Order: sequence, then C-alpha cells, then structure tokens
Amino acid sequence: MAEKSLRVLQANQTFFGKLTSTITKILIPTKVGINGMLIAVKRNNLLKAFENYEEEEDTNKKEILSKKYEDMYGLYLEAIDKYIMDSIYKKVKNDTATEFEKDALSKYYSVIHLKETQYLEYKYRKQKFLIELDYESINQNKEKLIAKYKNFYASKMEVLYKGILKNYSIQLSDNNMSKEEKNSIYDNIFDTLEEYIIQVLPIKIENSKESIYSEITDDYEKFNKFLAGKLDYRDIIDKKLTLLGISRKLFTHSLPLVVAEQCYIKLLKDTRELIVNTKAINKQKEAEQMLINLIEDYNIKLLSTKIYWDKPASREEYKKFWAEYNQIKRIESTNPEEYQKQKEILFIKNDLKALLKYEEKYKEIIKYYRNKLVELGVMRCIPNKYKTINGKLEKKKIIAK
Repeated sequence: MAEKSLRVLQANQTFFGKLTSTITKILIPTKVGINGMLIAVKRNNLLKAFENYEEEEDTNKKEILSKKYEDMYGLYLEAIDKYIMDSIYKKVKNDTATEFEKDALSKYYSVIHLKETQYLEYKYRKQKFLIELDYESINQNKEKLIAKYKNFYASKMEVLYKGILKNYSIQLSDNNMSKEEKNSIYDNIFDTLEEYIIQVLPIKIENSKESIYSEITDDYEKFNKFLAGKLDYRDIIDKKLTLLGISRKLFTHSLPLVVAEQCYIKLLKDTRELIVNTKAINKQKEAEQMLINLIEDYNIKLLSTKIYWDKPASREEYKKFWAEYNQIKRIESTNPEEYQKQKEILFIKNDLKALLKYEEKYKEIIKYYRNKLVELGVMRCIPNKYKTINGKLEKKKIIAK
C-alpha cells in the first residue's frame, strides 16, 4: 500500500489561495461520496469472500478462497486509506472536519509515525486503525450491515492483536534494552490487552460458542469492574494481574510463558514497592493481600506449567515449594482460616528467600516480610541490651528465625 507523507498547512491567504480553498470546499463532498461508494463496494466484496472462506470445508478450495479473501482485504484497506488521504485530510486542512474526523487523522499520523522505528507494529496497527475507522462508521449509520460485519471484524482484529503482542514478546528478548525501554513495552502489552478486552472480546463472546470464553468469565467480570470510577495505584496493579490471567487463556502463543513470567515479575516488583511506600495501614494491608494473590497466580498458575528451566536448581527449589503448597492445600476445606494463614506464611517465606540474594536492593521489603513473619508467629524478636560509649543502656530488637 503506497504511503504519502502529509502535513496540515495553513491555506495561502492571497486572492488565488482563498479562491482555491473555496473551490476545494465545494468539491470535497463529491470526493467523500465517491470514496464512500468505493469503500462500500470493496467492503461488500470482502465480506462475501470472507463468508465463502469461512464456510468452505474442502482444504484445496479453502486455500484458493483464502487467497481471494486476502486480495479483497488488501483492496478494502486501500479504499479506506484513500478516503483518509483524499477526504479527511482535505477537510481538516480546510477547517470543515468534524471532531471525529480530526481525531481520526491525528490517530492516523500517530500510527504512520511508527513506520520508521517499529515496522512490524506499524503494519499491524495501521490495519487495525483502518478497520476500526470503518467499523465505527458502520456502527453509527448502518444497523443492518453491522451484524454481518462483526464476524469479519472480530476474526481479523484477533489476528492483528495477536501479531502486535507477539511483536512485543520479540522485543522483550533484546538483552540490550534499557530498564525504561522494557517498562515501556510492559505498559504497551497491558494497554494492548485492555484494548482487546474492551473492543473485541465482547463480540467474540457474543458470536462464538468456544468453551475457552466460559473459562475466563470470572476474570472478565472482574476486569469490567475496573472500568467504573478512578483507579488508585493498587487498583491499576490488580487490573494488570487480571489482564495477565485472561491472556494466559487467550494469547498463549502470542504471549509465551517466558514473556508472561517477565510481566508477573514486573508486577511483583511494583507491588512490593507499593507496600513499602504506603503509609496508611489499611491501604498497606490491601496491597499485602494483593501481593499474596499475585504470588499465588505466579507460582500456581504460571510456574506449575513451566517445562523448561534455565537452572536445574531453581526447578528443584520449586518442587519443594509445590510439595509444601499441596500439603497446606489439604486443610483448605476443613480449616479455611488456618489454610489462609499457612499459605501466606509459605508465600512470604518463599519470596523472602528469593530476595535475600539481593538484600541491599530489597532491604525495605525484606524488613517488612520479617516483621510480618514475627506477627504470624514464625519468627521471634530477641531483645538485645547493650551500652553505648556514653554508658547509656540501649535496646535493639533482633529477629530470630
């Protein structure tokens, strides 16, 4: 698809400039009408090709129909792209565009901007943008067409979102990236997952009978609660944890386990920082409970499915943890309170053990963990009396394991 570099410039205010501007304003509606008809024709051809491809069961015929469908898809995108270049751009330039059209052009440029630095992401996001633009137009004006279009929309958008997420997964494998660059990619992953769940997942759930969508019902309902009201930092982390839970079901290949693991580790770091930086006791307790949930998801839902371990010693350590967890799990039905307590102790001790390897870096959360284990009765404080140089008696608490 040919690209053009466009800039919105002020019209020349001379007599001929004003005359040209006036003529352009008169001609724009005609351009809009022609481009609109072209899009409609290309869209109808695309939907027909898509339906034929979806319904065909013969493998050989399906391959031929797939090629035709992709050809129709390319022509359809070109028609929408031409509409932006010929119509929306000129309307914005001549100050006759609606807010929707101005916003559309702004988003278009933000996508084009990716071409020089992130070509793969640009390729997926441009297709996604063009389809979304037409979908929004259909949704506003063509009730009869929207039901037919939704099947194509959900199918193609899922492919594009998977492509975007897979591209982020590849980027994270670059060991030369700075911490800030990696954090930016983590944010992009969570933002992309959120976009998919808001814009595409409801259509997939509505139109599909696949059992996989029934498996994410609880997480999906939990996510929807985050959409109402203002979120604090704890809510944001909790929302990201929910997004990861959904991604483990829907994007297993696009966000492979090694990438999901990195995302969990990032959330663990964020939650530990939240705990030590929160002064209000009740807020700190809430953050602590979220950390327990996060550790459980990370260890039980993710690490338990891990097949390849870089270090055999880490695998052996996890086996010991898994055995202890299953031992505690046996009392869940008979003594739920004791189960919750023992689970919390196990999770904190396990996380503390990992952090002690980097004691100076994590000294604040290590201190918090030790005090928590004292509170839970696993450690005890031994008062230690000593004299200072001035002969004054001082006391210092020493935590004994």
